[in-house]
Amino acid sequence: MAITLHLAQRPEANELLGRSPLAALIGMLLDQQIPMEWAFSGPYTIAERLGATDLDAAEIAAQDPERFAALLSEKPAVHRYPGSMAKRVQQLCRYLVEHYDGDAEAIWRDAADGKELYKRLNALPGYGKQKAQIFVALLGKQYGVRPEGWREAAGDYGEEGSHRSVADITGPDSLAEVRAFKQETKAAAKAAKAKK
Repeated sequence: MAITLHLAQRPEANELLGRSPLAALIGMLLDQQIPMEWAFSGPYTIAERLGATDLDAAEIAAQDPERFAALLSEKPAVHRYPGSMAKRVQQLCRYLVEHYDGDAEAIWRDAADGKELYKRLNALPGYGKQKAQIFVALLGKQYGVRPEGWREAAGDYGEEGSHRSVADITGPDSLAEVRAFKQETKAAAKAAKAKK
């Protein structure tokens, strides 16, 4: 898979994201209530603390939950909520072991079309409609995974030339554009709520 990403804003973390499907899935899972680059640096930090150069779903799934939570809680913590996110990462890895023999890339390797890819991602623990759509867009725009209908399955996130999500970040300039879009969206939602 090895591609160049700019999501973590740290070369070593980006390198892992570019070659490890599991790292990309975990980064997307962590991407909530913290800055994107912190979330996407998480998989590298986890691998480093496990003393590994890559992540293994079976190994993470088999970790003692308390020990794994402590690993994510070490300073600097992997997430603002390291305990609950440790549980979610392990749930995701268990699901991958049970349904895909621990092979994260199998989720998209043989997906017949965009709908099936979206459905598989949406079924992952810790993923919902929005995360699944963003990940479909990320796969299509940056990983070159483009089954028929992937843009439609990604919804607005699949739109060419948009700057809505991590799927559109290719460097510092696009990161700033995505941040600006998110701030505008939040402000619009806040204004709409205030009108009610």
